[in-house]
Amino acid sequence: MASILDEYEDSLHRSAAVQQSRAAVGIPHSGYVNARLEKETPIFNKQRIDFAPPEKINSLVVSSNQLCMSLGKDTLLRIDLGKPDEPNQVELGRKDEARVYKMFLDHTGSHLLIALNTSECLYLNRSVQKVRALSRWKGHLIESVGWNKFLGSETNTGPILVGTSQGQIYEAEISVSEGSLFSTNPDQYFRQVYTLEEESGPAPVCCLEIERVIEGKFFIIATTRKRLFQFVGKVPEGTEQQGFSSIFAMHADHLPSFREFPANLGFSEIAFYTPKLRSNPRSFAWMMGNGVLYGTLDYSRPDSILSDERVWVYPSDIDITVNKPISIVLTQFHFLLLLPDRVKAVCTLNGQVVFQDLFLEKFGLLTRMIKDPTVQQIWIHTEKVVFRYHVQRESRDVWKMYMNMNKFDLAKEYCKDRPECLDIVLAKEAEHCFQNKRYLDSAKCYALTQNYFEEIALKFIEAKQEEALMEFLIKKLSNLKPSEKTQTTLLTTWLTELYLNWLGILEGDPSQRNLYLDTREKFRTFLSSPKNKECLFNNRASIYDLLASHGDTEHMVYFAVIMQDYERVVAHHCQHDEYDEALNVLSRHRDEKLFYKFSPVLIQHIPKKVVDAWISMGSRLDARNLIPALVNYSQSASTQQINEAIRYMEFCVYQLEETQQAIHNYLLSLYALCRPDSLLSYLEQAGTNPNRIHYDLKYALRLCAEHGHHRACVHIYKVMELYEEAVDLALQVDVDLAKSCADLPEDDEELRKKLWLKIARHVVQEEKDVKKAMACLSSCALLKIEDVLPFFPDFVTIDHFKEAICNSLEDYNKHIEELKREMEEATQSAKRIREDIQEMRNKYGSVEPQEKCAACDFPLLNRPFYLFLCGHMFHYDCLLQAVFPNLPAYKQAKLEDLQKKLAATSQPSKSHHRPKDADTISLGKGQQSREQIKADIDDIVAAECVYCGELMIRSIDKPFIDPQKYEEEMQSWL
Repeated sequence: MASILDEYEDSLHRSAAVQQSRAAVGIPHSGYVNARLEKETPIFNKQRIDFAPPEKINSLVVSSNQLCMSLGKDTLLRIDLGKPDEPNQVELGRKDEARVYKMFLDHTGSHLLIALNTSECLYLNRSVQKVRALSRWKGHLIESVGWNKFLGSETNTGPILVGTSQGQIYEAEISVSEGSLFSTNPDQYFRQVYTLEEESGPAPVCCLEIERVIEGKFFIIATTRKRLFQFVGKVPEGTEQQGFSSIFAMHADHLPSFREFPANLGFSEIAFYTPKLRSNPRSFAWMMGNGVLYGTLDYSRPDSILSDERVWVYPSDIDITVNKPISIVLTQFHFLLLLPDRVKAVCTLNGQVVFQDLFLEKFGLLTRMIKDPTVQQIWIHTEKVVFRYHVQRESRDVWKMYMNMNKFDLAKEYCKDRPECLDIVLAKEAEHCFQNKRYLDSAKCYALTQNYFEEIALKFIEAKQEEALMEFLIKKLSNLKPSEKTQTTLLTTWLTELYLNWLGILEGDPSQRNLYLDTREKFRTFLSSPKNKECLFNNRASIYDLLASHGDTEHMVYFAVIMQDYERVVAHHCQHDEYDEALNVLSRHRDEKLFYKFSPVLIQHIPKKVVDAWISMGSRLDARNLIPALVNYSQSASTQQINEAIRYMEFCVYQLEETQQAIHNYLLSLYALCRPDSLLSYLEQAGTNPNRIHYDLKYALRLCAEHGHHRACVHIYKVMELYEEAVDLALQVDVDLAKSCADLPEDDEELRKKLWLKIARHVVQEEKDVKKAMACLSSCALLKIEDVLPFFPDFVTIDHFKEAICNSLEDYNKHIEELKREMEEATQSAKRIREDIQEMRNKYGSVEPQEKCAACDFPLLNRPFYLFLCGHMFHYDCLLQAVFPNLPAYKQAKLEDLQKKLAATSQPSKSHHRPKDADTISLGKGQQSREQIKADIDDIVAAECVYCGELMIRSIDKPFIDPQKYEEEMQSWL
């Protein structure tokens, strides 16, 4: 087997060379074909809105599908994007030269703030048409608004933060009263809570953002041109409506945490990415003079939620002195920069520009870029045109970037639905781990790829990383399909060889004991794996050869147990004289065939335990198949060891109630050999009915005769009904035993007399005991003194049997007297019978004229009739009709024959020329014959009354309606 594996390793080298040549001509290593049938849609898909504004667009805001834009000097256009065909136009109603400076729309799209360049602020609610001036806000040029996403509603903003161009942060609240008769100011309050400063003094508040996390903790982010401030604090539960004054008060004596960069655009803008509605932002991008500060937001940090910060400098074609960026929007993996004539998308993972969209000069300069946070759409406008970007499958190529950054887990996460990309990531990760000498991790990754198997295997072989190679093969094996049987066989066999080599190396090194035990456990897990079971079973011969070549008997036994090859396990234990272990395996798995095969060996060494195991198996074992083992064992064993064989045979006979003749014959032979006392007991217990005896009578007789067990032979003769032989043999043992045999043929007096004569002859001639001979006469009533006398010698005097002769004569006299008495009784009986006959001849009965037939109920005297002693009277034909169906078939036939003869005698003669004497003679003979026929008919028909005799008793179980006429009778009743 090892030579086969060596040949396979050589084939790996040849195959790897072929694959290198394939790679040289551009054939990909992966098993996937990466072809795109259609042009893929770009991530940022631009759409021009079909809208021609009547005036130039000053400002545009979008939120929750609500779009608001300022047109010209005094017009405000509101569009519900769900109903784009129903725009709403509102006039600001300003007569002065005021222009719209900025507009701010809350997250619900309900509250619109309009900042004017005259340091005034207007308010418009979505549900009303009239613009309201916020009187408390007058005198402040509004730069930013931080909306309250937690307490705001469609009619009330809740506490919000407002940033001015002078660096002040105000807290305010706007509410719209519904159904009020009087017009009230919507601004509930407007109070300063903080002032932001840079090194030169107060600076405009460019952006404000409010976020609340668990346990009432708030984070407030505020930016100036060069600084990013963070305010952190808790608002007690139930006091959120009172605003954020307490948070800013905590920083009255010291500056809050902030980030500062030296360069200056003259403004800054921060954008956030929120993965889903009503959740906290996950990342941020702050556009400032030095570039874009990008990072994630970690709300678990106590002071600063900014995490993983890095600054992506602006692309080389952006000069902040000439064409500085105007706006920024953040998506999941990109931030978009708005320049006067183009849009650039930069990947947040690597800072590379992945998308650029140049706008034509005819559209004018780009003014503003915003994102609707609820639907993730990006809006851009000039003074003339509005564009919208749809973000489609933004994460499609993210896996490549993560892969190039060696962030393989993230790369796999973003291509798990694209197997061709996942294969590339796994191959790159595997190569990365291999280069960094993390061979086990590399093997796990390689096993999941579609790269050439031979190339990877050779890679680990050349690096002498057997453990990693094993890991690779194990993973590869687990990924194979059930139909790939050849590959499964190859990997399984190769892994077995590697495991055995590795175990052999570790076993000889005491310092690697723990590693050896761990590897051994892995090998056993591999052998016992349900997935490998079929392959290992089909190739078990090769696995056995491998185990044998390494001399690993321990795992050979373990593998045999897994394969349920218990025959090999038991044979192994027997070869190493481990008979108890062999028997334990047999007892544990209870395989009858293995018991039959190995019992001859085991019983020679541990007879008692083997018999105990047989008994525990009960009726599952066929004792006939164990008899050869017992025979071989009993021939070479002592009497004490033979007792074990007898113990099992007795268990089969008495406990299992076996009826097989071979079992009983063998037990009989053991009894005859070692336990003659038990022999007779067994024979007597078996009974004397030959049909219920399970041993062979002839075999038993021969066996007992060979061993001189005469009493047993006598019993067998009795069972065989060979009474003469039984008596003959019993007389050699005991006369009383012979007497018990002589009385057995109860139905054959002649044979019984003959047997008793044998006993008498033996007593007289052999024992010469006259008294015993006379006792035989009293024991058997069939023997007479005259039967025994011939056996006595001539010199015996009559005195010895005088009494017997007298008793015999008395018996003869009694018999003669009995015969005389019987003759007299017979004479008297005959006399009485003659008298009864004479009396019957003179007996008569009287019939009244009105008597009727008991069957038809018509007058009796109209036709021939019968009169019975019981009083019933029947017409001849009525009685015949009642009796005939109940007669036996032969009597019915005889009655029909007699009727025919009677009818024949009733016909007149057809000859008119007979002589007179002859005719008279013929008539006399005919008359005599006619009377005899009528008498015979009477004997059949009138033997007994049909209503009182046995005929009525015999018909008690007959149905009233003949079953054959039941249907006819039933129809007659309907």
